[in-house]
Amino acid sequence: MEHELEKFFYCPYCGSQISVLIETYSGGQEYIEDCEVCCRPIQIEFKVEGGMLTFFNSERLDS
Repeated sequence: MEHELEKFFYCPYCGSQISVLIETYSGGQEYIEDCEVCCRPIQIEFKVEGGMLTFFNSERLDS
């Protein structure tokens, strides 16, 4: 889809490279996504401005 961006990052628990799809028209979001490999919860936050990803952060919930 043309309004989506696949963002690759490393799981803060197991270090595996994983990805999420980001809708570039959404403005931003904060949510919890489980790692595809170790199934532990990752807090994800991102911001989109003008159709471009301007901020992305992923972190452990226990930090």
